[in-house]
Amino acid sequence: MSDWIVRVESVGKRYRLRHQQERGSYVTMREVVSERVKGLFRKRSPGSARTEDFWAVKNVSFEIKKGEVVGIIGRNGAGKSTLLKILSRITAPSAGRVRLRGRVASLLEVGTGFHPELTGRENIFLNGSILGMTKAEIRRKFDEIVAFSEIAKFLDTPVKRYSSGMYVRLAFAVAAHLEPEILVVDEVLAVGDAEFQKKCLGKMHDVASAGRTVLFVSHNLQAVSLLCSRALLLRSGSLAYTGGVQEAIEQYVSGFSSGDGTSETPSRRPGSGEYRYSRVSPTRSHFGSAEDKTIDFEIERCGNPVGKMWLSAFLVDASGAIVIQCDSRLVDAVFSDFERLAGQLRLRSPWLKPGSYRIDLFICATGIVDFWEGAGWLNISPILPYRASISEDGIKAGTVFADFSWQTAQPELPAQTTPLRVVEVEESCRSN
Repeated sequence: MSDWIVRVESVGKRYRLRHQQERGSYVTMREVVSERVKGLFRKRSPGSARTEDFWAVKNVSFEIKKGEVVGIIGRNGAGKSTLLKILSRITAPSAGRVRLRGRVASLLEVGTGFHPELTGRENIFLNGSILGMTKAEIRRKFDEIVAFSEIAKFLDTPVKRYSSGMYVRLAFAVAAHLEPEILVVDEVLAVGDAEFQKKCLGKMHDVASAGRTVLFVSHNLQAVSLLCSRALLLRSGSLAYTGGVQEAIEQYVSGFSSGDGTSETPSRRPGSGEYRYSRVSPTRSHFGSAEDKTIDFEIERCGNPVGKMWLSAFLVDASGAIVIQCDSRLVDAVFSDFERLAGQLRLRSPWLKPGSYRIDLFICATGIVDFWEGAGWLNISPILPYRASISEDGIKAGTVFADFSWQTAQPELPAQTTPLRVVEVEESCRSN
């Protein structure tokens, strides 16, 4: 018998999207009520609405062996979270089947299964029961869970008063101590602080070392490379690659750098979709570290107006770390509704190190309207912005370069001169 613990066979998940016919920019409450009343006495017009099949996951097949730690990576909207929900049996696939050998513990959303009015102590028993732990098992693991979560002081406080960091610490602690054969984790480490993230990675490593299986979804490529022994790369709902972690990361990164992101279908991007970026383009193929970097963009309205909105941008390095965030509210740039908007993002500092940086763009209102991950690629020239050249040890540390100077009260070392060859001079004098 094969040693697989998870087998996914031609799995697909379809959602039926319903689109209302566009009626114009603004619709009053009176018009909405009037149309609903009229609809009670007439047949629905065939053209008043249309439906569309959207495959969040399509024809995905793979096997995972017992004890493997598998990273699942891909852009937002690639189908990662949907796939994990299918594996966790939260949602059923529309096509194909999933076969599991063992108990599954899922940590897909922070605090899922928590009751806000109950205390942390009560929620440990509630959430543990939901995840499949017996009461005796919870009692046996209770002290370990509390110690790991570091919330002993607030154990008898209702969780509705917890911060998001406390919430995720408790939720992860319960799920991680379930001792399942399969642990499924979806981007939960993005909530905790750096020290807790390190602690969670260590716990997942311990879970894997004990022979259990971990499926780990994260945009933190550094964490994926450290924790995982294999990786799956999803693109637009399909499995694009399965194999070594470094190879999967390289393919993921090259998918951004191979173009300006225009190949991605806007409707697949996260966000409510009333507005979408339609074009993004750096004004040059390469920029110097110390010079201004400019990125042209265009936005189009695709739905109803949203009122006030603002723009934001992330600049992400090759390891997946966000180097810069540029939120338009910080420079007093907030926008009203429009049909089309053309603009430019200009970065005047810091001095970026040579390499390629991914551009992620956001449109935000009360929530995220559009999130275009990998909208473009900013390339920085390998020519350094300093007037002297030194060895690699003088520039390898740090995330960015700086415009700096060293000033002291001591005089600089004088320029070196070539010493006189006294012997040769004396011999020349004798010959004369």
